[in-house]
Amino acid sequence: MSSRFVLTLDAADDLGAIVKYVQVDSPANAARLIDDFESTFRLIARRPRIGHRRTDLADEALRVFPVHSFVVIYRPETKPLEIIRILHGARDLRALFSNRE
Repeated sequence: MSSRFVLTLDAADDLGAIVKYVQVDSPANAARLIDDFESTFRLIARRPRIGHRRTDLADEALRVFPVHSFVVIYRPETKPLEIIRILHGARDLRALFSNRE
């Protein structure tokens, strides 16, 4: 089974902003966080149904999986698996996704 994944531009921007923010206080923590995200991306690519299904976010099948205080939001049916956002878990995901076009 393939463990391939891709990040959308939004997800790549999210990841970059998260890492940049953490690097200010701790470059070592930022490096560990990148490793944790990459491990999670590989895991969900191998087992796309592992995340929690969120039918309230969009008219399409989306799942979320936690990484520390963040959630990785992805399309489980795509090949390669498409990671669409990486957001802080305290954010109002419904509000963010209701503003999407």
